[in-house]
Amino acid sequence: MSLRLHTAPTLKPVTLSAIQEHLRIDAGVEESLIDALIDAATASAEHIMGRAIMPQKWQLMTNSFDDLLLKMPTVTAVDSVKYVNTSGTLTTLDPSVYQTVLGSDYEASVQLAYGQSWPEIRDQAESVQVIFSCGYADAASVPAPIVAWIKLCVGALFANRELETDRQTYSLGIADRMLDRYKVYAI
Repeated sequence: MSLRLHTAPTLKPVTLSAIQEHLRIDAGVEESLIDALIDAATASAEHIMGRAIMPQKWQLMTNSFDDLLLKMPTVTAVDSVKYVNTSGTLTTLDPSVYQTVLGSDYEASVQLAYGQSWPEIRDQAESVQVIFSCGYADAASVPAPIVAWIKLCVGALFANRELETDRQTYSLGIADRMLDRYKVYAI
């Protein structure tokens, strides 16, 4: 089973002007660097939390219909379910065959609909593919602690631009705890 980014987010959870205000710098100052740092901080937050922040699409690839767990919260929709049929043709599954269970903030799934049966699939790796959408609806929907963490991270990266330094730096312990209530833990 594998999970791959299918369509990257096009929106950012924090605007350039909000970061400039946070850093106390004027517009026009190193904007391309700050924009890249917003992307890096957002990716880091997503990694720490195990969840998508802005709208994006992911692809789950698996060997059967038995384990269609969508582990990139918050899942908002299942866009398609495809499978490799016994002839080797990639086929889109009719949505009436399955139901999506989006009720959990932590783990959504695709399940067989009542009275239906899964089609036969070719015995090969990654013969079932699910494309699904996830992330908060827009920047205004992103919880304030996540936005605050991204701002702090961008500030630290902006101030300390090298991977290594000859002087000691210290992290604010509270910062990473801001993300704790949004983390997804494996069970």
